[in-house]
Amino acid sequence: MRSLARSTREETTMNDHRRLGRELDLFDTDPLLGAGLPYWLPDGAAVRHALEEYVREAERRAGYQHVYSPVLGKRELYEISGHWSHYREDMFPPMDLGGEQGGEQVVLRPSLCPHHAVIYRSRSHSYRELPFRMAELGGMFRSELSGVLGGLTRVRAIQLNDAHVFCTPGQAGEEAAAALELIRGAYAALGIRPARYRLSLPGPGGKYVADPGLWRKSAALLRDVLDRSGEPYEAVVGEAAFYGPKIDVQIADAAGRESTLSTVQVDFHQPERFDLHYIGPDGAKHRPVMVHRSVIGSLERAMAHLIEVHGGAFPAWLAPTQLVVLPVSEAETDQAAGLVRRSLDQGLRARLAGPEQGTLGARVRAARLVPYQAVIGAREAAAGQVALRLRDGRRPAPQPAAEALARIRALVGAYRTDLWDSGE
Repeated sequence: MRSLARSTREETTMNDHRRLGRELDLFDTDPLLGAGLPYWLPDGAAVRHALEEYVREAERRAGYQHVYSPVLGKRELYEISGHWSHYREDMFPPMDLGGEQGGEQVVLRPSLCPHHAVIYRSRSHSYRELPFRMAELGGMFRSELSGVLGGLTRVRAIQLNDAHVFCTPGQAGEEAAAALELIRGAYAALGIRPARYRLSLPGPGGKYVADPGLWRKSAALLRDVLDRSGEPYEAVVGEAAFYGPKIDVQIADAAGRESTLSTVQVDFHQPERFDLHYIGPDGAKHRPVMVHRSVIGSLERAMAHLIEVHGGAFPAWLAPTQLVVLPVSEAETDQAAGLVRRSLDQGLRARLAGPEQGTLGARVRAARLVPYQAVIGAREAAAGQVALRLRDGRRPAPQPAAEALARIRALVGAYRTDLWDSGE
């Protein structure tokens, strides 16, 4: 009998996203590009794109407006935000522009929040506009040491699902609670189970902005959000951002190693540093609160976790190929190709696996991770039907091709994690 430790090691190896990512042609790395800089292959890019579109749509429905901001900023920007004094060891060194005479220094950004603060202050805002919810899927960069880099979980170029809510002090609690609810909805659609919720508080030392009163105020606000959510949590000292406490949603891999995927943070510090304000009902300037939140964190870490959780068998809406059409013989190939074209026109990710790729059994096995397989033999071709095979082993009765496509589209569009209607 195998030991539990050996079984755990084998399961960890089998589910390792680095191995699966290469075997399933999702992503890879190359020494010429550099450590911590993976590239995405077509199937991995398709999954990533679907994930991006899901997040954008979820944010749009929640009232967020999307922006784009540059991945570079002047060093002065990060001096104002506090990143340069508190976070400089994790940033890439400045680049000198303009030569020896009166040049300027620019930096690859380590965070999106200073850029969003600048965008907010570029226009005047009334209290009637608040909360103002700004979101971006944007690149940022961390100068990680080579020894800590690995797969998609620790990289140097990060695509972050980031957002900042500028609101009145009285709105901050509800906005943080709404952000937490957005995270929980995304986890349900993605099939992710959080390992635990953590209230991350400051620790000793000069890593944190010195303002005890604001720290107590923001920590109490987040604690209330967690208490009202009903989620069990623990407070951990020393894990806060340098500018404020945060709610961290922790995930765990097959080996039990924890990492942070999603966060909600309350920030009184950067609105002060950037002199942000809104015009209140009294006609005077007031300081907004900045709620930072990330639904799925970095796309790289989210993808790593999804690959391991699902073993490459992604939910149908997320799968790189959602439908594979398999003609039994050459006689059904034209009809199968037509079904693929109709599927693509209707927004499904579909492909043809014809007889030239092997026997029907071999093609079915090769497409084992595809959620829906549509087999077309002589009988189905004559009746305009398809014989569906589901990834979980079920085989619904043959049905008209148009009806099958409509049901698949409905399931995919609803972001369901199951494969077919219940009771089928």
